[in-house]
Amino acid sequence: MPNNDPLGEIDLEHWTQYDDIITDSLWLLGKRDNTGAHTAEYWGNFVPQIPQQAMRRFTKRGELVIDPFIGLGTTLIEAVRLGRHAIGVDIQPRCVEQAQARVQQETGENGAQALAIVGDSTRPETAAAVQEVMRAWGFPHAHLLILHPPYHDIIRFSEAPNDLSNAPSTEAFLEGFGQVVGNFAPLLAHGRFLVLVIGDKYARGEWVPLGFQTMEIVRQSGFRLKSICVKDIQENRGKRGQYHLWRYRALKHNFYVFKHEYVMFFEKVGK
Repeated sequence: MPNNDPLGEIDLEHWTQYDDIITDSLWLLGKRDNTGAHTAEYWGNFVPQIPQQAMRRFTKRGELVIDPFIGLGTTLIEAVRLGRHAIGVDIQPRCVEQAQARVQQETGENGAQALAIVGDSTRPETAAAVQEVMRAWGFPHAHLLILHPPYHDIIRFSEAPNDLSNAPSTEAFLEGFGQVVGNFAPLLAHGRFLVLVIGDKYARGEWVPLGFQTMEIVRQSGFRLKSICVKDIQENRGKRGQYHLWRYRALKHNFYVFKHEYVMFFEKVGK
């Protein structure tokens, strides 16, 4: 049976002391945390508050977090700050180099280790390389899996043809995402959590529900859905200073401007 006890370090006898832990499905996080080694220079970085909340709820100090899409290392930085070990993967060597350099700027608790690896997370050999590091560190399984993939082709992150942001179609993107889940889900311990951070897209006059499409892929991969949280999107670099233009376009073309993305939580119930 799935575990119903708290997985993090919350003491339920003093549960009222955790005012900063989010328990509602609407996440109004405001401005991203750019303190320390964090940076907002990379378009695809997600706000550090998301992995911070996830790790505090669903891991303990000394446990292991894996992120197959690290970008500039947001998850790794937060893990080290919180005393969690972390392994991250990115397809871009420059991102991995920067992520490793940034995480080294942080002072970890309890000797927390973090490693960034260059690799294509859709390939089984990349997950095998992560598992090799896990064994060297003494971990038979990971305790949290965080996935923040590209929102298909909204932002092109590299020239690599196997980069999910370069997938030629929505179907190809979803197939590649499914390969990532299939590669990394076996590394996660039974009863532990997978966090999916993703938004939808708009193409050729139609809303493309990437969030729900990827949600179904995870559900069919040995996980049960625990929560769908909706996070507010602050004005991003692509739309900065263009609020009135986007409002005009929405009125003219009968759509609504994206102001949210999803933070979905799944519990592993399969093998």
